[in-house]
Amino acid sequence: MSASASAPARLHRVAVLVLEGAKPLDVGIPAQVFTTRASMPYEVRVCGAARGLVAGGDGLSYAVAHGLEALAWADIVFVPGYRHPDREDPPREVLDALVAARERGARLAAISTGAFALAATGLLDGRRATTHWHYTRALAAGHPLVRVDENVLFVDEGGVLTSAGAASGIDLCLHILRGDLGVAASNHAARRLVAAPYRSGGQAQYVPRSVPEPLGERFAATRQWALGRLGEPLTLQVLARHAAVSPRTFSRRFAEDTGYTPMQWVMRARVDAARELLERSQLAVEQIAADTGLGTGANLRQHFQRVLGTTPTEYRHTFARGE
Repeated sequence: MSASASAPARLHRVAVLVLEGAKPLDVGIPAQVFTTRASMPYEVRVCGAARGLVAGGDGLSYAVAHGLEALAWADIVFVPGYRHPDREDPPREVLDALVAARERGARLAAISTGAFALAATGLLDGRRATTHWHYTRALAAGHPLVRVDENVLFVDEGGVLTSAGAASGIDLCLHILRGDLGVAASNHAARRLVAAPYRSGGQAQYVPRSVPEPLGERFAATRQWALGRLGEPLTLQVLARHAAVSPRTFSRRFAEDTGYTPMQWVMRARVDAARELLERSQLAVEQIAADTGLGTGANLRQHFQRVLGTTPTEYRHTFARGE
């Protein structure tokens, strides 16, 4: 029996900070993703600069039960996007509470224009960050020490994370889940949300021209087809043949859709499949490597070290679930 099975772990504490003009979808994403349930050992508190009514954007208001004391309680603080972030910084007491939370080790994660609040604290100075594409220039102009990247879905700088428009908040939350609980829990949450289980943080925020829908559907079908055949040889030519396009077209459009080259995506899918087997089974490392198309245990260990910075054995010890 594992340690996780012998004693229940303390719930991860999540605070969702609602600022004036908060966008409803941005607020709802972390509140729903991390809601307490058997598969999600999190406790969520929605808070504001003070408890009570907070005027939001899009005609909604929020009755929050907690004030800034929730930031002193939380392990991770989400800052949802809010309207007109380039006009005025949040109140000084809010910025000070964010800084204090970070100084004691809490992670800070901004969704969309919530990045402006983090930038106003100075915590993004010298770091990469992103926000909704409509506001990237304003963020860069107002905070020149921040290295703004307008071409990504989210940025993980360790204890400070930022994401683009609202839907990318789901990608950011799933990314955090993978780090906290492992890939199986993240995939389970993605299925519950009817969301893509993995979109690269480096994927473009939007494609500046229309994408022919039938081709997009074919590529999605090819990715699903490949996920069921990770133990088989999957070359660029094999994937392009399944999608019924040339390898050159497939490679270019695949990267636009996913943020990865086809072979990078296949390798990541194989590593994620190996992660789930390590979490959910007692198969030997050599068998997992063979089943996921990674070849040998040595090859699997090499990719784990490169992608995750750990070994398969250490990963299994960290994320294996007790029965």
